[in-house]
Amino acid sequence: MQELPPYAVVGLVVLTGVALFLAGTQGTRLLRPTAPTPGKLTTYECGVDPVGDGWAQSNIRYYLYAYLYVVFAVDAMYLLPWATVLTLPGFGWRTLVEMGVFLAVLAVGLAHAWRRGLLRWV
Repeated sequence: MQELPPYAVVGLVVLTGVALFLAGTQGTRLLRPTAPTPGKLTTYECGVDPVGDGWAQSNIRYYLYAYLYVVFAVDAMYLLPWATVLTLPGFGWRTLVEMGVFLAVLAVGLAHAWRRGLLRWV
């Protein structure tokens, strides 16, 4: 039997995955019970009947909270692994300077949030 080229194997795996996905989706569509009623077709919003249209403006404060989360989460995500490999050979002053630049950028973001009063508990 002749071996398939590597891309042919990848293509077969992708086609098999798509075929399994479509078979599962169509199988559940055929086997599930359907009884649409007006109550089932309405939007479920935590037990409250929907009123008006779906468009609502959100406060910019939520975006600022997301920005603060990124400042703190990204800081922890990059600092902890970096601190564990700092003593290995090849990680010298260059990586220390790079991490200093990274922390400086995060410090600017934190200073901006502090200046805007986002760190106060409201």
